Amino acid sequence: MARAAVVGGGPAGLMAAEAMAAQGIDVDVFDAMPSVGRKFLLAGRGGLNLTHSEPHERFMTRYGAASAALRESVDAFNGEATRAWAAALGIETFVGTSGRVFPKDMKAAPLLRAWLHRLRAAGVRFHPRHRWTGWNDDGALCFDTPAGGVTHTADATVLALGGASWPRLGSDGSWVPLLAARGVAVTPLAPANCGFDVAPMRPGCTGWSDLLRQRFAGQPIKPAAARLQGDAPQDATPGEFVLTDTGIEGSLVYAHSARLRDAIAAQGQATWLVDLLPQLSPARVLSEVTHPRGPRSLATHLKSRLGITGAKAALLHEVLTPAQRDNPAALAEALKALPLPLVRPRPVAEAISTAGGVRLDALDANAMLRDLPGVFCAGEMLDWEAPTGGYLLTACLATGRAAGVGVGKWLV
Repeated sequence: MARAAVVGGGPAGLMAAEAMAAQGIDVDVFDAMPSVGRKFLLAGRGGLNLTHSEPHERFMTRYGAASAALRESVDAFNGEATRAWAAALGIETFVGTSGRVFPKDMKAAPLLRAWLHRLRAAGVRFHPRHRWTGWNDDGALCFDTPAGGVTHTADATVLALGGASWPRLGSDGSWVPLLAARGVAVTPLAPANCGFDVAPMRPGCTGWSDLLRQRFAGQPIKPAAARLQGDAPQDATPGEFVLTDTGIEGSLVYAHSARLRDAIAAQGQATWLVDLLPQLSPARVLSEVTHPRGPRSLATHLKSRLGITGAKAALLHEVLTPAQRDNPAALAEALKALPLPLVRPRPVAEAISTAGGVRLDALDANAMLRDLPGVFCAGEMLDWEAPTGGYLLTACLATGRAAGVGVGKWLV
């Protein structure tokens, strides 16, 4: 029986193991942590978003420049296949109002338990607390363990080591120099689906003013819509985000994080335009702002006419000068396109996911590294990214499956 090793016990690695076991391959899974699937479990704390229900062609656009390279893998294991796979594990799913797909009980743990039970029943063996450190001169995999260094020999290896986000859960990017030393092309890792720091808003501040940080950090801005400067108003994305100590984060920010990150890298700064009143037209906002307010303060006027209170009012006060606030036309324009200058993404360790990784053109059609025959790669360690919404997990499962199928083809 052919032997294969999987290094990394996240969704991509487990799916690769499942695909190989189904082909009669003897599989060992190694993971640096005390148990597998730790980031998967963390992702499920707020409700495990398995995939998305939108039409497949639109689904594929979420992978941006990598969509063509991921096409075959995700076509073969798409959103519907993900739901069917979960159902086979006894996990019923449903489509939420946003089109996202969740387990009926919203939890990750029951799915992971059922999955591991099925893998063990298929003969897959698990080796926790095995941190991969490369290969020895004989080509065997090397691991650090609590008992010391060990080696393992396999006919094929699937690397599914993740990116560098949430390193305390095992994905720390330590594999990058190991592969680079072997000549594998790796795009530098960068944060994806991350928060951003704002430019100083007041002299002597590093970002927000002390007042905003102390009173409104952690507060949501909703409803809202946002776009990058230069985008047409009709292209604004609806959603919500949160004010942080240093800037902004949240699902609406994540939807634009790749473009914001790239704009900052190219220009040193990016301007994010926030519509604080997406439910109202510009003409309606201007009409309400210019409505006579008599002796009322501007804050009271905006509250009574437009419902601008709390964090939204504070953000407006933070960004606009007194002259802009006193100019009805400028104020109305800012309510529909408040400019937030962003200067840096938050560190990759804080990000939900990672951009960069093993270049997709470093792999052959079977997900095997061209420069390292017998070594396959899958999951977030590959150079692709996607917004939140189920796209990340689906592609991890799909590329893991593709690598496992690829191993079977190569071993024939």
